[in-house]
Amino acid sequence: MDSKDLAQYIEATNGISKPWLLVQLRLKKLQERKHTLTQQQYLQEIQDIHDDLMKLGEWWKGMEGEVFK
Repeated sequence: MDSKDLAQYIEATNGISKPWLLVQLRLKKLQERKHTLTQQQYLQEIQDIHDDLMKLGEWWKGMEGEVFK
């Protein structure tokens, strides 16, 4: 699945409100651009995505069944 397909899936399933799906989309887009980046740029973008993921915290606790269908 490329980033376009993933974006369409996210849109079709109302996934825009699911931040972990948006992180996956960012990772997929980064993967597709990897060959155009220096190693330092790539690592910085990975770090940025990781930082944003960690900021999400444990918001999903208590909602596992609803969130991770």
